[in-house]
Amino acid sequence: MRSPLAIAGQVVLYAAFATFIAIFSTHPQYRTLAPDQALVKLSFSHAGQLAHDCRNRSAEELAKLSPNMRAPMECPRERSPVTVELELDGKTLARASAPPSGLSRDGASTWYERYAVPAGKHEVSVKLNDSARVNGFNYSREEHVELRPGQVLVVDFNPEKGGILIQ
Repeated sequence: MRSPLAIAGQVVLYAAFATFIAIFSTHPQYRTLAPDQALVKLSFSHAGQLAHDCRNRSAEELAKLSPNMRAPMECPRERSPVTVELELDGKTLARASAPPSGLSRDGASTWYERYAVPAGKHEVSVKLNDSARVNGFNYSREEHVELRPGQVLVVDFNPEKGGILIQ
């Protein structure tokens, strides 16, 4: 059995530890943004279009292949890199190209970046190209937005929902 002095000491140590945790859970305060700023997040994961067209194999090519490999069409798996350009009020925030993932370069291209911007009214312009066979951009969207201090604006891409999403 423990003595009353040992129990009291244990209570004091637990109280000191709880006080330490309580103080440092609220101080110092951490702010991700200045009070007059908002955040723009450019985030997408998208598999670009096939980088090369499928082609028919000739009779000589088929004859050289083993019987189990004689598919009449040859379709390379490699995907196009996804190129994106983000502008805010005519000023370029991002211009980048995300390569396809995977050993065969046949996976999705992924991009995530955060930009702290001043709160207020802005003109957002996003352009995206997911095909190496297209010059320029094959998706674009412009939108007027009003960002409140601390607000997060997400720019995403989803072809099933119309392409570029600004929300």
